[in-house]
Amino acid sequence: MTAESFGSAPRPFGTVLVANRGEIAVRVLQAAREAGLRGIAVYSNPDAGSLHVEVADNAVHLPGDTLAETYLNAGAIISAAKSSGAEAIHPGYGFLSERADFARAVEDAGLVWIGPPAEAISTMGDKISARIRMVESGVPVIPGEELSVPDGAKHLGVLAVCAARVGYPLLLKASAGGGGKGMRAVHEPKMLRTEYEAASREASAAFGDGTIYVERLLIGVRHVEVQILADSHGNCIHLNERDCSLQRRHQKVLEEAPSPAVTPDLREAMGDAAVTAAKAVNYVGAGTVEFLLSPRGKFYFLEMNTRLQVEHPVTEMTTGIDLVQKQFEVAAGLHLGLVQNDVRLSGHAIEARIYAEDASKGFLPAVGRLSFWKSPQGPGIRVDSGVRQGDVVITDFDPMLAKLVVHAPTRQAALRRLDTALADFVALGVTTNIGFLRNVAAHHAFASGNVTTEFLDSTSSSEFAEPGADPAVLVAIASAAQRLGMDRAPSADASDSVDEHTGHSGDPFRTLSRSFP
Repeated sequence: MTAESFGSAPRPFGTVLVANRGEIAVRVLQAAREAGLRGIAVYSNPDAGSLHVEVADNAVHLPGDTLAETYLNAGAIISAAKSSGAEAIHPGYGFLSERADFARAVEDAGLVWIGPPAEAISTMGDKISARIRMVESGVPVIPGEELSVPDGAKHLGVLAVCAARVGYPLLLKASAGGGGKGMRAVHEPKMLRTEYEAASREASAAFGDGTIYVERLLIGVRHVEVQILADSHGNCIHLNERDCSLQRRHQKVLEEAPSPAVTPDLREAMGDAAVTAAKAVNYVGAGTVEFLLSPRGKFYFLEMNTRLQVEHPVTEMTTGIDLVQKQFEVAAGLHLGLVQNDVRLSGHAIEARIYAEDASKGFLPAVGRLSFWKSPQGPGIRVDSGVRQGDVVITDFDPMLAKLVVHAPTRQAALRRLDTALADFVALGVTTNIGFLRNVAAHHAFASGNVTTEFLDSTSSSEFAEPGADPAVLVAIASAAQRLGMDRAPSADASDSVDEHTGHSGDPFRTLSRSFP
């Protein structure tokens, strides 16, 4: 951002490099353009023709064949920033976004880090140190043992003592972990050793650290997280909560704001706790404090994500606050420009993650060329995507293709809009989870707002199964779609042509979207 746009801001910048790929890179680059910034992309060989490269003002190639050589190569990314004239780096989410050493290296290179202080990343990234800091700050935590259990069989005796004190059922969790990796539930003592060894191996492979700690396994809880914003002048506010209880193997599937289970009083209490947590580590920027919410309304600190969340759009749509723009402003040294009373809650938003995966085959990642891609349009519909028609989906990266976000005055209206938008979402050439998402969102448990974190994993997959389709019919549809795509681009007029009585568009592909491979 220019010095003129910031006035007397101490760290003005005009060019930002986005150290990421896919939909989040596109999101941040588009926000940079809106802010009057030049946006720089980085890309590996498979991403040479990707959408995030196309929307950037400039792009720098990262040589190498592996993630370690490219998107996880801090030195290469900092060199790319310097060679392109970038003055700031935005990490997006994933990859290097929660690496304290990367944050330090960016600042040591004289660049602006669009993220929280390295010390905050380090403290909250280690689950044991985070728990201790929360206890010291008066934020409620899940009963457990902060005593770490290093990788190695000789420590099994220590683990058994910890487990006995915490009580069964319990969770073994990776200290350096996240995203469900290095996590195992143990319901009885005889399974302790087996599950510990599995969790430690997974943690070592994913994070380079097999350290495990012990936590009580809470049953029948919801996953509720609170978005916070803080500046470098001591101001910190929360932007209400998101409910992420609908999960499959600890991976979020649908997220919504506000939570159907949170009352105004509980929202205030959880928001205050989230702000306390952020202030305890001198947090600056956008972050998320995650809690588990019990059926009796008690909440417990789970972890803090020191970055932008995948599901941040539902907060933006219910508050009207652009979180990426606020990240730019805070990183440049500006005041938040908001106090808690400025935060309003408007309507209801739901996000569905569109993946290239086969729900009928255990959600295995799918590959192929997107021969036809038509995302829904209309009031209250937002699609954040990193792909477009013609792109090839490979297994080198996370299989998420896009995020569909809907907003409406009420939760029931948002659910109806979500179903309509998913029905209008057409992706040919690669198997997606669109039909699965429609069935999950329509399930009476989710529709009534009563799901817990165990719901998907404890429910038979047959309840979300899609009817089979005749392969010959699908081939005919795909061929017709390809011809249509070559003859003309999908028009906004076609997708916006909705019958005011039925809510259905005139698109002939719409009613078949469940069956598309």
